Amino acid sequence: MMQEQQDVATAAKPNTFIGKGSEFVGKLTFEGTVRIDGKIDGEIFSKGTLIVGPEAEVKAKIHVDTVYISGLVRGNISAAKKIVMKAPGRLYGNIQTPTLVVEEGVIFEGNCKMDSVAQHEERDAPAAPASSFKMTSPPPSTTAKSTGTGTSDTDKE
Repeated sequence: MMQEQQDVATAAKPNTFIGKGSEFVGKLTFEGTVRIDGKIDGEIFSKGTLIVGPEAEVKAKIHVDTVYISGLVRGNISAAKKIVMKAPGRLYGNIQTPTLVVEEGVIFEGNCKMDSVAQHEERDAPAAPASSFKMTSPPPSTTAKSTGTGTSDTDKE
């Protein structure tokens, strides 16, 4: 909890709150920073920062500069600068961003493209970029762990 407060504190202080118990349906556009602790259903557009609090429920198509996720998000996200996912955050949707931070304990189900939004929009060919990130599942009944040596714990058995 303390780390979340520090990370969010580095973002601009929210100038708008959608508090717990509040519900919003439609298109939300804003400048600066918005924190959501309630429910949103629709679209979110901004060149600012979006903070999704731990008790928030967001079902939206999101286009922002930066987003911090600690709650539930269902929908695709396009972030021009970065996406930060903090536990107990849950994201069900595809994301595109040049910078991605995922804390242990987060649930993320979807695809991730690690390039800038501008590069993606300018690209004519549908081929995947060299910097594309693709997640794969480990073999059944094993857990993949990075050791920094190019081997995994399953190689030692």
